[in-house]
Amino acid sequence: MKISLFKFANLVLIGSALLIQTTVYGQTTTVNIPVKTIASLDVPRYLGVWYEIAKFPNWFQKKCVSNTKAVYSLKSDSNLQVLNSCKTASNEISQAEGTAKQIGAKDSPKLEVRFAPEWLSFLPMVWGDYWVIDLDAQYQVAAVSDPKRDYLWVLSRTPQIDPKVYDELLSRLQQQQFDVRKLEKTLQQ
Repeated sequence: MKISLFKFANLVLIGSALLIQTTVYGQTTTVNIPVKTIASLDVPRYLGVWYEIAKFPNWFQKKCVSNTKAVYSLKSDSNLQVLNSCKTASNEISQAEGTAKQIGAKDSPKLEVRFAPEWLSFLPMVWGDYWVIDLDAQYQVAAVSDPKRDYLWVLSRTPQIDPKVYDELLSRLQQQQFDVRKLEKTLQQ
């Protein structure tokens, strides 16, 4: 999906306004503990297809009604290519291509992702936190968030997830003080 410079500028302005609003008005809930990531991330094992099982609602996925997934692949510069896609209400496939980079050590579970054009990559506001906060030993089910708990995604290698595995993940997320009642399940067909 190509986006015009005008549309992109509007998205940046809207995103900046939301960031300022969050900064000015603060969080609506009190959180006592910092978000904890997994100990380490083996990026080559993390590559490939991840299906969205559930998410906190967000403005940039508003048009997505089903079949949301992300495909991660390694780029020649050791960063990751991110290709997100979903089906819209008009039955069209919407795609967004981005770049992710690890922050810190080679096995850091903290990444930043950008969907803005490369020439804007010097602007800190175009990068978003992508922290892997839960991941099973087989790299089949993951939870991803940010340090402020504004975003949360539950991801799986398969379009469906075992209800018991999902409930156990929700329990761990609640221990990290995530309000799992805000999660919206994603329709995967």
